[in-house]
Amino acid sequence: QVQLVESGGGLVQAGGSLRLSCAASGRTFSTYALGWFRQAPGNEREFVAAISRSGSNSDYADSVKGRFTISRDNAKNTVYLQMNSLKPEDTAVYLCAADSDLYTLMEDPDYWGQGTQVTVSS
Repeated sequence: QVQLVESGGGLVQAGGSLRLSCAASGRTFSTYALGWFRQAPGNEREFVAAISRSGSNSDYADSVKGRFTISRDNAKNTVYLQMNSLKPEDTAVYLCAADSDLYTLMEDPDYWGQGTQVTVSS
């Protein structure tokens, strides 16, 4: 079991940056692959980024490649999403997710956070 709590969302102008954090409970943080998804009003939830248990592998949606960076600090039980060059279409609720398998994480993760709102104004 792992509980996930996101923070760092807010309102930013287009071209700006935000860093999201997701703090996880439990002593088995390093055994989980972690990721970020987002859901905009009227849209389906979509995959954004994922990182392996060790942090050595990561993957991104095409829409955010080159702009977003996922990282993790296993000592702090935290995963981050650095978002640069933000666009209005990045506006969504961003959710943290965890799963024991990286590939399952990207499709149907076992654990979810509650989400944090990111709004990008034009």
